[in-house]
Amino acid sequence: MENSREESIIRLEGLGKQFQTANGTVTALEDINLDIRQGEVFGIIGLSGAGKSTLVRCINYLETPTAGRVIFEGKNLSSMKEDEKRLARRSMGMIFQQFNLLAQRNVLQNVCFPMEIAKVGKADAKKRAEELLKLVGLEDRMKAYPAQLSGGQKQRVAIARAMATNPKVLLCDEATSALDPNTTKAILQLLKKINREMGITVIVITHEMSVIESICDRVAIIDHSHIAEVGKVSEIFSGPKSDIGRQLILGDAASQRVNFGKSRQIRIIFDGRESSEPVIASMILACKVPVNIMHADTRDIEGKAMGQMLIQLPEDEVDAGRICNYLKTAKVAFEEVR
Repeated sequence: MENSREESIIRLEGLGKQFQTANGTVTALEDINLDIRQGEVFGIIGLSGAGKSTLVRCINYLETPTAGRVIFEGKNLSSMKEDEKRLARRSMGMIFQQFNLLAQRNVLQNVCFPMEIAKVGKADAKKRAEELLKLVGLEDRMKAYPAQLSGGQKQRVAIARAMATNPKVLLCDEATSALDPNTTKAILQLLKKINREMGITVIVITHEMSVIESICDRVAIIDHSHIAEVGKVSEIFSGPKSDIGRQLILGDAASQRVNFGKSRQIRIIFDGRESSEPVIASMILACKVPVNIMHADTRDIEGKAMGQMLIQLPEDEVDAGRICNYLKTAKVAFEEVR
């Protein structure tokens, strides 16, 4: 599996997309270079209007790029004939924010629909649809219509439909944005299960860092039609290099001025935790508020962190309380300094 992860399934080279409007030319994407590996969950994140949805639609040629190349399984999509592009597109299932189910068809018929287009026999299509609905946990809702389903159930149907033609890649365009937090968690777990058990590459387009953190192996941050940075999720979360990365990961804490004044100070005691564990960074990311490091005397002894660190908490009592509660929950020893 490790070797296959290193193989590119999709490669974007100098990808660009411009739209002609009444007010002139609008550049949606410029010089996008990405390598998406087979079998990984790859995230693309950015603020609204950054170009995320245009990028995903260029990957499967629902939008034709105006520059650069999309290489899918070693083949250049731009040089393919239309029928070859259609076949390639069939290998990329797509899941949308608004589900896009056919209201006049029941759940089973919705999942059969892409197989009808692909000229799959009725009996085979029905059998495949039933298997997929069992996979997504909806075997008991096959005769129901979209209007009778919850948002999470609709998205499960959409996932089953996207997998009907045995795709190698699942493109998820803000697939959880319309769902509540618990349903989002369940859908993300389902996508991760599909990725692990079936080896399908999953590309997740989102504006939510929590989604990236939940299931992605690597992430690209897109800002104003350019890629700002790309790398392993763990590395980018612990040390974002771009302004937009810091803004997305740290939230308002990256830009707001925090008043420390004569606020409380606490001493964090390192008494043998793994020295590779980023205690302070994790605390700041979780609480979304900075602290002021006044003094540190720590050392690594055979992989264990020993010593202490004196930090000043924000003057705002709610922020200060959040940090103390985080340290208690994470079982990090600390004491207040008076």
